[in-house]
Amino acid sequence: MNRTTLTLPRPDDWHLHLRDGALMQAVAPLAAASFARAIVMPNLQPPITTTERAAAYRRRILAALPAGTAFEPLMTLYLTDNTPAAEIERAAASGIVHAVKLYPAGATTHSDDGVTDLARCTEALAAMAEHGLPLLIHGERIGAGIDLFDRERAFLEETLPPLRDRHPRLKIVLEHVSTALGAELVTGDDPRLAGTFTPQHLLYSRDRLLAGGLKPHYYCMPILKREADREALLEAATSGHPRVFLGTDSAPHPRRAKESACCSAGCFSSPVALGLYAEAFEAAGALERLEAFASRNGPAFYGLPVNDERVVLAREEAAVPEAYPAGGEDTVVPLRAGESLAWRLRAEASG
Repeated sequence: MNRTTLTLPRPDDWHLHLRDGALMQAVAPLAAASFARAIVMPNLQPPITTTERAAAYRRRILAALPAGTAFEPLMTLYLTDNTPAAEIERAAASGIVHAVKLYPAGATTHSDDGVTDLARCTEALAAMAEHGLPLLIHGERIGAGIDLFDRERAFLEETLPPLRDRHPRLKIVLEHVSTALGAELVTGDDPRLAGTFTPQHLLYSRDRLLAGGLKPHYYCMPILKREADREALLEAATSGHPRVFLGTDSAPHPRRAKESACCSAGCFSSPVALGLYAEAFEAAGALERLEAFASRNGPAFYGLPVNDERVVLAREEAAVPEAYPAGGEDTVVPLRAGESLAWRLRAEASG
């Protein structure tokens, strides 16, 4: 039977970039309009490597929101080769830091300070396992001879197994899963391994990015993959598996940085993400499983309560703006810009 509305607890975004400065001032309210909480990425310049920096960044985010907005930024630390175990202990005790992010050095935007060798992070990883702080992984292996489209597979085959062997109690989230292998792993039987899925990886293959000319606003890392990978991702995300959940990886860049000779990686999806996810789940015949994916599985993995507020997604056509203001003369272009969505977020449900 066709659904025209879907009522669910207000979702959380378990992978979000809010940037800083004028761009953050512009995009933070857009994220808060859709989501109750968000795991906020730490790859600023300089990166958020300490609990003190995380607390200061959190204050800036909250100050950027309209008065009365109920949105909770869940902070993360940026793992480096030199992160001390004592900093992990401070983060775990802070009540505001909920995870630690692994960027392999050189893998994506602002990852130059990332990890060069996980062997250098042994003490920090052991402290994370001890204190229950999850490791959030940008799962790509960077190196000579590794094809851009094979970076995730190389990481999952070569880097992840020894990491899990050395730290069996460590909770891990494979973020923005983009391959069939990643989908298979996160829907396996390891209770400490979870995965987030973006709207672009569920809806589009590399043809959307490349066919008929490069479309920069669909360029992200990990890059969109083959259609067989997309199909596997959609099957995993809509399977009802308890350790797969919503993570947009919404990553805004000014339009001038996207439409340039060296296009910045990242898709901006916060304002349209819920409609895009609803389209993906509807196409898979699994709308009834969107609530678990968007509202329940993430809180369960992170040990947080499900949000009390309820929202309504309605099957109503919604035009997507060509761009949003991003401070000064800058604009930021969303996914599906200038097109339409089949689902829109309506006012909160009563009761």
